[in-house]
Amino acid sequence: MPEVTPPRLALEPLRAEAFAPFGVVIELDRRQPLTINEGHAQKFADLLPHDCQHQDGRVAVHFYRSRGRKLPIEIRALERHPLGSQAFWPLHDRPYAIVVAPPGDTPDPAAMRAFVARGDQAIQYHRGTWHHYQIALETDSEFLVFDREGPGDNCDEVTLAQPLLLAR
Repeated sequence: MPEVTPPRLALEPLRAEAFAPFGVVIELDRRQPLTINEGHAQKFADLLPHDCQHQDGRVAVHFYRSRGRKLPIEIRALERHPLGSQAFWPLHDRPYAIVVAPPGDTPDPAAMRAFVARGDQAIQYHRGTWHHYQIALETDSEFLVFDREGPGDNCDEVTLAQPLLLAR
């Protein structure tokens, strides 16, 4: 019996238009970032929306590029997301700092905690938890951020009455 040669499937460069019937190509160089967090980060927003319609909201995936910062760092503000949780997934094996306070009408400085995370540790804040934006330590870092998008105001920001100094 003669050997049958399978049909050839040629590789082609990935292009958004060619791939459109199958999905979405995410290319950061085609997106304009927003400068956020007092100029310490760039946000590549809503990269891949998921179908998550519960209470008219949906999950959105964001890409954050954060400038590395050296300790000590002055903590002047916190934010919270009352309508959904928020997750940070680092894309590099680099440490980052986490500053949090329990849910409530305003953050309680006496209850604030600070942690240093390894680059292989992702976090998810519970809904309503007060937190500082991500703090890349020493070296620039990138994160995927999973957040809620949809109707309603899902970001409350407050300036602390007295800044705190984050140090070792």
